[in-house]
Amino acid sequence: MKKVLIIGATSAIATACARLWATQGCEFFLVARNSEKLEQTSADLKARGAANVTTYCMDATDNTAHPAMLHDCLNAMQQIDIALIAHGTLPDQKACEQDMNTALQELTNNGTSVIALLTVLANQFEIQRCGNIAVISSVAGDRGRPSNYLYGTAKAAVSTFCEGLRARMYKVGVSVTTIKPGFVDTPMTKGLALPAALVVTPEVVAKLIIDGVQKNKGVLYTPKIWFFIMQIIKSIPDAVFKRLNL
Repeated sequence: MKKVLIIGATSAIATACARLWATQGCEFFLVARNSEKLEQTSADLKARGAANVTTYCMDATDNTAHPAMLHDCLNAMQQIDIALIAHGTLPDQKACEQDMNTALQELTNNGTSVIALLTVLANQFEIQRCGNIAVISSVAGDRGRPSNYLYGTAKAAVSTFCEGLRARMYKVGVSVTTIKPGFVDTPMTKGLALPAALVVTPEVVAKLIIDGVQKNKGVLYTPKIWFFIMQIIKSIPDAVFKRLNL
């Protein structure tokens, strides 16, 4: 029976992943800000076959709360087999351009809070010498585009951090998977003008994540077509790129 910690557990992708793990009889420690949504998620997972579900309210951007959360998680489950970090926001790029405090808060939401959590979790996994750490980053971090470069900056920092952490953890038998979704139909993207042909459901992404974590994948584009899309975008010369509206 796998013991799964999910931070940002009420997000659409995290919920879809948890539902699949629940069918395998996993035990969960779910972390999110909204206690009502946490209880709803808990009941749903139990109905789908979860062995046990513990819920924990925490604002993931409060770095001082991370050690206590981990302590309570270990008290509940003794060990963590899989940790999925799935919290974050989709910033208003224009608002970030106009206000420094908004920009810094969004960097905290999507970047530094994730790195802080990973630092705390990595030390526990190093003690365990086993397990999987999975982190939802984004294809947005592969190149800074004018439409979302604040978000891309945060995700680029997460992806680079995970790359170094993956090499560190490999030496003690721990896998680190950087997940890079493209366009996903979630409440976070509601109302955005996205190309329908490239938008997938959280359930599609979740299946790829479950499979990727099981196979100890290092970097996981979900779906894989985004690897090729981003290779093209990264290959565009800067003299051309800066003239594009991407």
